[in-house]
Amino acid sequence: MAVITEDAIRELAAFRSQDAPVVSCYLDVDGRSHPRPQDLDAELGRVLRAAREQTDGSGAATDLGRIEAFVRGGLDRSSTRGLAIFACSAHDLWRVFTLPVPVRSHVVVNAMPAVGQLESVVQELERLGVLLVDRQRARMFVFHTGELVDRSELFEALPRAYDTRGQSDAGYEREQHHVDELAVQHLRQAVGVAFDLFQQQGFERLTIGAPQDLRPTVESLLHPYLRERLGPPVQVPVTASVDEVGRASIEVERQVEREREARQVERLRAEVGRNGRGVAGLDATLAALSARRIERLFVSDGYRDSGWHCERCGHLCHVGPSCPVDGESMRRVDDVVEEAIEIALGQSCRVEVCVGNADLDVLGRIGGLLRY
Repeated sequence: MAVITEDAIRELAAFRSQDAPVVSCYLDVDGRSHPRPQDLDAELGRVLRAAREQTDGSGAATDLGRIEAFVRGGLDRSSTRGLAIFACSAHDLWRVFTLPVPVRSHVVVNAMPAVGQLESVVQELERLGVLLVDRQRARMFVFHTGELVDRSELFEALPRAYDTRGQSDAGYEREQHHVDELAVQHLRQAVGVAFDLFQQQGFERLTIGAPQDLRPTVESLLHPYLRERLGPPVQVPVTASVDEVGRASIEVERQVEREREARQVERLRAEVGRNGRGVAGLDATLAALSARRIERLFVSDGYRDSGWHCERCGHLCHVGPSCPVDGESMRRVDDVVEEAIEIALGQSCRVEVCVGNADLDVLGRIGGLLRY
């Protein structure tokens, strides 16, 4: 299995095959959507059947068969909810990525890998630190692309407050004060563990799971580097299993990503509104991309449209068949949006595949912030 990194995605995006088709297969293997093996078989059969009908088997039959054999050959779905497979047997291309999140099942047959969904997954699943803490226990985890990278645990044996004494008893009050002081000391050690792992592993975001009365104290004790990375709280107790923590961390990452996307789309909307460094709509965005002016490309998840691609100069258009740049005949493509994503990645653009963002939908489901 291949490791998901930005470099791996850009390497795929740069791959071109002029003499043989490249098959890109995304498959939702989530056990919640497809609990039984026959349910997964039906999903696989559906997307492969559509691909075979679309391509009429021309050149892609071998790779479609290999993908089918791989999935039907047995797949551990305990921690895998999505698959991304890229194949071109003529050029010895075979990459399989197991994903901790579900994907939209579909197959693309083209001259290049369709990496748009994979890019979206990587954006959502950056390194995340998870600190779970109560008055006696602390557990710190670091997840990357949904996988556990490192962990650390701390247990403090605090003295118990004796229920046999009344709360007005001076001894009780002294001991309770002592217990509270030890709890704060424990929390200080817990955030120290979090900072140590941050220095060792690094992570882009930190989420905390703690009782409501402890959360303000925990946050106040954080190192400034961690405080500026603080994200939404995680809703699991300190006793949760690693799998439960992993699933909860993915939900936090999704929430963080949606909030970040919303801020970026708002910036795009403002730039477009004042005719500044922003474009929106398919025609304007393709023109800016072909001119290499786009710094950050925004696409609504699931957006597809047909178009044209000039093989000579690389220009993309919504309308063809003649290239407006050099007059050459262009190749018609079923999904010019996917082609735009591949070209943007090849130009080192940041690509934002936005899920459920109504503002981007209103702008035409695609747009870009400009370099100049």
